[in-house]
Amino acid sequence: MLKNLQIRNYALIQHLEMQPSATLNTVTGETGAGKSIMLGAIGLLLGNRSDTKTLFDPQRKCIIEGLFDLSKYKLESLFAQEELDFDNHCIIRREISPSGKSRAFINDTPVKLDVLKKVGSYLMDIHSQHDTLLLESNSYQLGIIDSFAGNKNLRDKFHRAYKTYQKASKAYDQLLVEAKEVKKEADYKHFLFEELNQIQLTGSEQEELEKEIEILENAEEIKTRLNFSLDFLNRSEQSVEKSLEEVKYNLSQLAEISSNYEDLSRRIESCLIELKDIGLEIENQQEDIIHDPQRISQLNERLQEIYRLQKKHGVNTINELLDIQEQLSNEMDQVMNLDDTIEKALILKEETEKDMLDKAKALSASRQKIFKAMEKEILFLLKEVGMPDANLKFAYFEKEPSHSGVDQVNILFSANKGIDPQALKNVASGGEFSRLMFCIKYILAGKTALPTIIFDEIDTGISGEIAIRMVKMMKTMAQNHQVMVITHLPQVAARGDAHYFVYKESSDSKTFSNIRKLQKEERLTEIAKMIGGGSPSEIAIENARELLDRV
Repeated sequence: MLKNLQIRNYALIQHLEMQPSATLNTVTGETGAGKSIMLGAIGLLLGNRSDTKTLFDPQRKCIIEGLFDLSKYKLESLFAQEELDFDNHCIIRREISPSGKSRAFINDTPVKLDVLKKVGSYLMDIHSQHDTLLLESNSYQLGIIDSFAGNKNLRDKFHRAYKTYQKASKAYDQLLVEAKEVKKEADYKHFLFEELNQIQLTGSEQEELEKEIEILENAEEIKTRLNFSLDFLNRSEQSVEKSLEEVKYNLSQLAEISSNYEDLSRRIESCLIELKDIGLEIENQQEDIIHDPQRISQLNERLQEIYRLQKKHGVNTINELLDIQEQLSNEMDQVMNLDDTIEKALILKEETEKDMLDKAKALSASRQKIFKAMEKEILFLLKEVGMPDANLKFAYFEKEPSHSGVDQVNILFSANKGIDPQALKNVASGGEFSRLMFCIKYILAGKTALPTIIFDEIDTGISGEIAIRMVKMMKTMAQNHQVMVITHLPQVAARGDAHYFVYKESSDSKTFSNIRKLQKEERLTEIAKMIGGGSPSEIAIENARELLDRV
């Protein structure tokens, strides 16, 4: 619950501080005194958007800080989930700088607004006159029904199943789109693959072709030079081989005279052997060299085809072409396997859809099960607040699955006899709407562990005995919740366990709002003014005293 609230430099508030009671707090003040401004500041604590126009002094930052006692509300897991330090005394602070930059803190840890909203939703519920419009929303009505039925676990299970189904459905739809695009290109990619596959490339082929063409195109010159080399080696009268034979003979003769020449003789012998081997190799190569224009043409055609493919694919080597061929092959395999992938994705989509629908039906059954009980309880409370002829029904039909389930629910209402229940916007006046909303809030308060509930002029259009009945119900709510009520009704103001008065003060240059807790005599005077105006009569004072004595 809220233990302490401080507001600095916000709208008409220069500095305001209050320590509300743990039970029922009433807040009064003249129209325009700043009651709604205070609620706006509390809204910032709960994650509402900020605006620099709300700064009282545009040169200084605005600070709104709330101290909350969380000791009874088991919120440790929520704080752990958001990676926040938990303390039974939680401080939430919001700062707005003159530049417009907004910062939020929970226990001095900076947090984003969505985290602040999430934590704030577990701490406070603010209901204003404008919130009655929410009652016409299907999602809001379903939220009311789920709170009444205790459907949190069923709703969480449905949400998880719905998200899983959405993910599977999106993946399936994406595959269909991709398949359409892939199949458009499949024929062309198949052509590219076959073109590369049929040519049967090898990694070193280009270099080998270029070398062979170089040899064939120079066959005559090569053959001539090989023949010339053979002539010098062993064919002419003065060939190298014959000359070495003479050298060998002479050295062998010398070796017989002296062993000093044996080594030279053996070395010459080795040279002759090597030279004869070279001659044979040259002769073989010379015989292999044939000028073959047809072969040259064939090799050039093959090489030009390789060059063409390299240019087509923007590469420079056969290995790069082979990489492209492998990539095309993989893509063709993917196309071949795409139908299987789509089939598996469809099966997953159908399985998750069935699971989602099963959980939606379980949630829907739990909702429909409590319609009658909820109608009965709301009608009973409406009689308590002066609407004995009211009629209310839940109109239900099934719709396409959404984040809230498969249920479309409309609250149909009639405040008077002889009029069939209709949509709220068609039949409810402001006061009737307020009382209906209050009865719903009263029911929900008994179903939740929400620490603090704030009512902003929910008693508009209500007076007399009905106001007394409503405030009795608020007193009941305040046994388990901290309740704050902004009111113009003396019957409500008198029943508060603590009474706060919002007022305006003026300095030489500015008007600002402030708040103070009223003591007994001050409270009597304020309630008398609410009854009889600015200068209350003795009768108004006595009426005020009577209202206070009822507490």
